[in-house]
Amino acid sequence: MVDRGPSTSKLQRCGLLLRNLLIATLAYTSVVGFVHVYRTGSISPFSQVVQKPAVIPEGSLSGGVNWRLRPESLVKDINDAYLGARPDVDTYANYTRLIEACRGSAIGLERMRNVHDCLKFLAEGESDYFFIPEGRPSQSVTGYPTIGGAAKPNRKSSGECPGPVQLYHTYWTGPSQWRVELFVKSYLYTQNLPCSRLYIWLDSDSNPKATDDMMKDPGFARFLPLVERGDIMLMAWKFPSRIPLPKGTIEQDPHYAKYLSRSGSIEDATKNANAKGETYIGDGLMIQKDGSEWIVLTERQMTFLPVAVSDAVRFVVLHLYGGVYLDMDILLLRDMRPLLLTPDHNFAERWAVHSHAGDFNTAVLSLNANSSLSSYLVRGGVRMGLNFHPRIVGRMAWKDGRVNELAMFETGLFDPIWGEFNWGREGRCAVPCFKDYGVAFVGTRDAIKDEWQSYDGAPLPLKNTLGGADGTPTELRRREAETSPAPTKGADGSYGGRDYRAVEDKYPPNNRTLENFFRGAWTYHIHNQWLKHPQPNSWFDVIERAQDGFFRGERTNPYGERWEGPEVKAYERWPEFD
Repeated sequence: MVDRGPSTSKLQRCGLLLRNLLIATLAYTSVVGFVHVYRTGSISPFSQVVQKPAVIPEGSLSGGVNWRLRPESLVKDINDAYLGARPDVDTYANYTRLIEACRGSAIGLERMRNVHDCLKFLAEGESDYFFIPEGRPSQSVTGYPTIGGAAKPNRKSSGECPGPVQLYHTYWTGPSQWRVELFVKSYLYTQNLPCSRLYIWLDSDSNPKATDDMMKDPGFARFLPLVERGDIMLMAWKFPSRIPLPKGTIEQDPHYAKYLSRSGSIEDATKNANAKGETYIGDGLMIQKDGSEWIVLTERQMTFLPVAVSDAVRFVVLHLYGGVYLDMDILLLRDMRPLLLTPDHNFAERWAVHSHAGDFNTAVLSLNANSSLSSYLVRGGVRMGLNFHPRIVGRMAWKDGRVNELAMFETGLFDPIWGEFNWGREGRCAVPCFKDYGVAFVGTRDAIKDEWQSYDGAPLPLKNTLGGADGTPTELRRREAETSPAPTKGADGSYGGRDYRAVEDKYPPNNRTLENFFRGAWTYHIHNQWLKHPQPNSWFDVIERAQDGFFRGERTNPYGERWEGPEVKAYERWPEFD
C-alpha cells in the first residue's frame, strides 16, 4: 500500500499559492528597484535615466576620426579592366579541358582539392579552353545583326545581340535586401548585357502580390529603370500543376514502358482518352489528344509542395526556359556567356570535394530547355515526391546511367573556397587566402592575417594618403577634405572632429583590389552569410565600391567597358558600421 502522506485542505493550498505569489512579487520588485536606482541614482520612481558621457572606444570610427577623409584604398593605381577585352560573342568553353585541368578527368579526381592551381589555369589559360567554332552562332540565324552592326546599349535600350540571348534565373522570397542588390549589380557589372536577360522569380505561392511588392520596394527602386528597359524581368513563381514534356518522352523512358506495354503503343493508349481528351499513363504522366505530353501534379501533391522550394524552382524553370540558374547568394565575377553558349550547356558543380559521381551542387545549374535531360530530371524529382535536392537527383541520374549528361565542374569555378577548408586542401591556398566565408565581410584591422599568403605578383604600388606620424594629412587628402561636405560634429567631437588618423581607424584602408579576388573563378558563393552589411574596407566593400564607381561612370568594369544604362544609385555609406 502506497503512503501518500497527509492530505491538504483547499484552504491550505490557497494559502500556499498566495505565499508563493508574494515571494515572487517581492523578488521582482527588488530586482527592478535595484536596476532603477543603478540607472538613475535615485529611489524616486519618477526620476529619469542619467545620460552618461559617451565613452569612445579606442580605434572606433566615432573616436574623432574624420571618416570623410578616409582613403578608399592604399593602392596607387587600381586596375579595373583586369580581365582584358570581353571574349568574342561566339566564344565556346571547352568543358573537357576545364574538367581535366581542375579535376583530372571525368573519372580521375586527383586534382580536385588543388584549388590554387585550378584558378591559376582558369586565369591564365583562356587560350587553352576558349575557342570559336567554325559555324559561328552569330551567323546561324539570318535575323541576327552582324557583330559590327549590332546596336550598342544606351539609356533607353539594352542594345542588340549578334547571336542568341542567354537567360539568367534566380529566385527570391520576401523584401529586397543588400544581398539582392549585390547579386544584381554583379550581374550588370560582368555580363554581356545586350546578350543576356535576368529573370528574378518571386515567390507568388506564399505572396500573390510578390511582383507588385518588389516594384514598390525602396531597396529595389534603383533597378526599376532596368526593369523598364528590359534587362531585368520580375517573374511570379507559382508551382505549375502541369509541366510540358517533349513529344516522345514517355515512349522513350524505360520507367514508363510497363504502362505502355499494357496498351501496346502510345496510339493505342490514347484511344481510351477521357472526355477532355486526356490519357493518363502512370505516375502523373498524361497525353492529350493532340499528342502533347505532360507531367500532371495531383491536388494532394500540390498540397505538400517541397519545403526547399528553390531546389525545385531551378529544375522546373530551366526545363521551361533554359539558361542558367544562380542562387541569390552568388557573386558573378566573369562573363558566363562562353559556358552557356555551348550547344549542350548542361552543367553543375561538385558538392565540395565529394568523390561520388552523383554528388552535385546546383547553386549554379545550367540546362537546355525542354530537352531529354531536363525532362528526365524534372520527372525524377516529381516521382520522388517533389524531392529536388541536388545530391538526391544526382544519385538518381548516376543509378540510371545518365550522370555523364550533366557535366560536373569543380568547385573552384563557382565556389573557390568550399573544398579548401572543409575537406583538407591540397597545395597552396587560393588568393585571397580565406579560411572562413565570413572574413569577406570583415574590415577591421588585421582581420585576415594571411590573406596574401599565396600571392605571387609584384607588390601593389601604394600611395601615401595616410598622413605623417602626427596625423597631419598629405596635400592630396587636404585637397579632398576641402571639396568634401563638412562632416557633422557632435558635442563630444565625434564623426570627424579632426583630420584623419589611420591609427584611430577601426576599419583602415588596405591593399585589397577586385582584380585579386579569386581571379579565374566565374562566381563566388557567399553561402547565406546574414551580416547586416559588409564592414568598411572589407573585400565585399571593395567590390561594392568598384561596382558603384562603374555605375556612376567613374570607373570601368573588369572588361574595360563604361556603363551604358539607366542610373543605378550607389549605396548610402554610413560613417560607422553597425
